[in-house]
Amino acid sequence: MRGEENDFFRLFDFSAKEDPVPTMLTQDHVNVVPGFMGQTTSFNKGLIKKSTLILAETEGTNEAKYIHGNYGQGTFTFYGGHDPEDYQHRVGDPPTDLELHKNSPGYRLILNNILFPAAEKKERKT
Repeated sequence: MRGEENDFFRLFDFSAKEDPVPTMLTQDHVNVVPGFMGQTTSFNKGLIKKSTLILAETEGTNEAKYIHGNYGQGTFTFYGGHDPEDYQHRVGDPPTDLELHKNSPGYRLILNNILFPAAEKKERKT
């Protein structure tokens, strides 16, 4: 256990030209995001399939915090933790007031996942 004051994870950089989906999913105003806990706080990198892309990890550990991959004709994205602005949000705790966290890097990653399916692919002239 690192504790709230020492719990951070780093988003990986991707090329928008080469990797547009991971670039969209990791778009944020910071590269280092405060960690937070949940039923699944992180994923053991040793158990993640090679076809699954790790988007963020906790440095110096074997933990992936944010992963993305393809499944059948669709995709999946998992983000470890529960509430980015409440380190140990528990069942029955009052909901977090989102108005107090308008620039939350953790909520930005959640928003990226909501907006990602709506992104249209532009046809390229070749």
